[in-house]
Amino acid sequence: MRAPIAFALLAISTPDFQISGDTREFAPDVISTKYADVRLTISPDGNTALWFSRNRPGGPGSYDIWMSRRASGGWHDATPVSFNSPSRDFDPAFSRDGRFVYFSSDRPGGRGGDDIYRVAVTSKSFGTPESLGDAVNSSGNEWAPMVFGRTLLFSSNGHGGAGRMDLFTAVDRRGRFQNIKPLPGLLNTPADEFDATFLRDGVSIIFTRADDLTKDPVALYYGARIDGLYTHGNRLFEEINTPKSDTYAPMLDWSDPNYITFTTRRPADNLRGADLYRVEARVR
Repeated sequence: MRAPIAFALLAISTPDFQISGDTREFAPDVISTKYADVRLTISPDGNTALWFSRNRPGGPGSYDIWMSRRASGGWHDATPVSFNSPSRDFDPAFSRDGRFVYFSSDRPGGRGGDDIYRVAVTSKSFGTPESLGDAVNSSGNEWAPMVFGRTLLFSSNGHGGAGRMDLFTAVDRRGRFQNIKPLPGLLNTPADEFDATFLRDGVSIIFTRADDLTKDPVALYYGARIDGLYTHGNRLFEEINTPKSDTYAPMLDWSDPNYITFTTRRPADNLRGADLYRVEARVR
């Protein structure tokens, strides 16, 4: 068992946003492992963690979602979730009330590419996955769903936008997400904007940007909304963004919304896969 890794942070702040404290690897050797572990989401009661792995053995597909339960102060050995398929299943996200898990998948029966699904959380396990439907899913890719209240935040290259992957919202009306809109303002660009999470205020976001995510460095940015419009976004400091390695997949920690989780490789030249980290991120 490796000791927890902590990286001291300088305060990263603007008039309305601050990251401070230590960045800590999350549950080393149980949740963060030698495999590629990505996009950690924690249930509101703090007792269930979900994430996905690109290469962890033991699941039915190449990308699978994994689960660990916490009891007696520790995280138990991980198991693949019941709603995995032989296809790619990834980007899990608990809803704020803990009733649903949203995720992306390219399983058969979708619109094409990667689509967004959700599954009900039951007392013992999970229900049957259901697609969010044609209003959200396109013939392109839809990634990284995150639901805050009645608003779905996600990334897509199938709904128009400024170019490549962009960030969009939809509104839940009587159980169906509708009214797809790109984030207003300057945040979406001809580059790739994807993997985003609202912060505690339900307005400010942390998101991922790359000129071309298939070949260029990937890093985390902060986006503020001023007078209804999002700013272009500020790149977070190297205390968060690992030099010479990708940093991505942020997610609000529902068990303590003053924290976010994210994915990176530290040090950048280690032989392990990507790992999961948690840090305090306060919005004023």
